[in-house]
Amino acid sequence: MTDRTVTIDIRRDLFGANEDAAKINAAEFKKHDIHAFDIMGSVGTGKTLLIESLCERLSARYRILMVAGDLATRIDADRVESHGIDTVQINTGSACHLDARMVRLALKNVDLSKYQVAFIENVGNLICPAGYSLGVDKKIVVLSITEGPYMVRKHPLTIKRADIIVINKIDLADVLDFDVEVLVKDVREVDALLPVYKVSSKTGQGIDDLIRGLGL
Repeated sequence: MTDRTVTIDIRRDLFGANEDAAKINAAEFKKHDIHAFDIMGSVGTGKTLLIESLCERLSARYRILMVAGDLATRIDADRVESHGIDTVQINTGSACHLDARMVRLALKNVDLSKYQVAFIENVGNLICPAGYSLGVDKKIVVLSITEGPYMVRKHPLTIKRADIIVINKIDLADVLDFDVEVLVKDVREVDALLPVYKVSSKTGQGIDDLIRGLGL
């Protein structure tokens, strides 16, 4: 009997294909001199408001593109678009993350020569997106003090794969009796050199420091 067994290397066939697409994305961003950022975080951490706050401060100096990843709707894209920012929506249906091939397809008909900065808001999830490169300059993980004090300990691999950590909603620290330095300490235990920025997207506190950290 003919052996019809097929051996699939998941890392090569899935993650490998993604890495190939990520390299193409990275080359396109570099070709057009675009600073690209993958912004990850759970639902409710304030990713969209963070992007809005960044755009408010940067749009006078840079032409910005926002790619919004979500299961359905373009609510977040519409919010950012209201600030005069061009947006592209990716609805994944049931997929809990963006991958490089989705981003490549979404940008297929976009004239990248028009932009200098690209913010990619990943699907609201702190686990799945971490394993997929998109071809960006930096991966930003957004944590919120409203998630509680254990997020870093629960998701150390996601923290390890980040280039920048943003602790958001620090304006609520007193109300919630939350010690922000607990999260900072946990990050330092995972990676002592990882940049950490404490911000409030609502009030603007710490946003200018973050912008400098992004090299913008």
